[in-house]
Amino acid sequence: MSTRHFLTLNDLSPQELQEVVQRAIELKRMQYEGELYEPFKNQVMAMIFEKASTRTRVSFEAGMAQFGGHAMFLSPRDTQLGRGEPISDSARVISSMVDIVMIRTFSHAVVEEFARHSSVPVINALTDEFHPCQLLADMQTFAEQRGSIQGKTVAWIGDGNNMCSSYINAACQFDFQLNVACPEGFEPDAELVQANADRVKVLRDPVEAVKDASLVVTDVWASMGQEEEQQQREQAFAGYQVSPALMDRAAEEAIFMHCLPAHRGEEISEDMLDDPRSVAFDEAENRLHAQKALIEFLLTR
Repeated sequence: MSTRHFLTLNDLSPQELQEVVQRAIELKRMQYEGELYEPFKNQVMAMIFEKASTRTRVSFEAGMAQFGGHAMFLSPRDTQLGRGEPISDSARVISSMVDIVMIRTFSHAVVEEFARHSSVPVINALTDEFHPCQLLADMQTFAEQRGSIQGKTVAWIGDGNNMCSSYINAACQFDFQLNVACPEGFEPDAELVQANADRVKVLRDPVEAVKDASLVVTDVWASMGQEEEQQQREQAFAGYQVSPALMDRAAEEAIFMHCLPAHRGEEISEDMLDDPRSVAFDEAENRLHAQKALIEFLLTR
């Protein structure tokens, strides 16, 4: 049986994704009730970080520990990856010594190349193109808060970045409609939009985008590696801030999500995270439970 990887949401079927989300909810319940569940004793996850992280590192490392296993943190300073060793060689060596690998890096081609030469499952914990692990947590959070997202409308407000791309994949895999509101020049990948044209609309007006939306989502205007564009992006995204007033234009049952960290006063108003419709901190916690469900899925298939 071939090794399963999780590089984008499309690596699992819609049924498998639903299975992971429901298992995440169950693992969360078990954790809250103090139920000891250690199916992966003596198993090791290699965590390769080329980008800084808070939620990703804490959630994966805590998850493996709770499973009875061990997570090994590797930065470019710690490995030959940062000194020019071919990715294929590193993949062969690292995967021969561990049971699963998590990579957070810049180029999506890096995780694809690593996975091609890895003998164990590889998880994309974020690239410049996609952030599928965050979407698992988001879909878990919506399921807990509002039930099935199938047939609902989701509004993405802001940059057409890696999170937006993963929301486009999610629209197909979880069967919802996605409205993307972004300024000209900051649209999501055109090929990805075209491939999902039956369920994705790119708009300019945030108010139009949130109309009838059951979920409103945003992200920082300048992601890691774009700091030099901060001032230019602040000007371009003026008018794309998510606030309680914008949420009032969405569906009555709408909730708000942000993958964090948030820049209060920029992509969100100062008070948005404290609004009762915000579930951003539940969403952040669910990175732990959703990724535990993903690890279990990949290590038992």
